[in-house]
Amino acid sequence: MGELIQIVDSLENKVSKLLHKLEVLGDANRNLENELLMIKSKQENASKTVSDWEEKYNSLKLANSMLGSNTNKTEAKLKINTLIRELDHCIAQLSE
Repeated sequence: MGELIQIVDSLENKVSKLLHKLEVLGDANRNLENELLMIKSKQENASKTVSDWEEKYNSLKLANSMLGSNTNKTEAKLKINTLIRELDHCIAQLSE
C-alpha cells in the first residue's frame, strides 16, 4: 500500500511540474507573440517610410530635370507626355 501512495505522490508531483512548465511556456509564447506584433508594426512603418522617401526622391529628380538638369531630361519628357495623354483621355471622357 505504501508503494502505491509513493507512485501516486510521484505522479502528482510530475503533473504539477508539467502544469507549471505549461504555464511558463504559455507566458513565454504570449510574450513572443506580442514582440512579433511590435516588430511587424515597426517593419510596416519602416517600409512606409522608405516608400515615402522613394516617392519624394523621384519627385525631386523629376523637378530637377524640369529645371534644366541634363541628366534626366528624357525621363521628364516621357513623364510629361504621359501626363498629357492622361489629360487628353480625361477630356475625351468628359466631352462624351
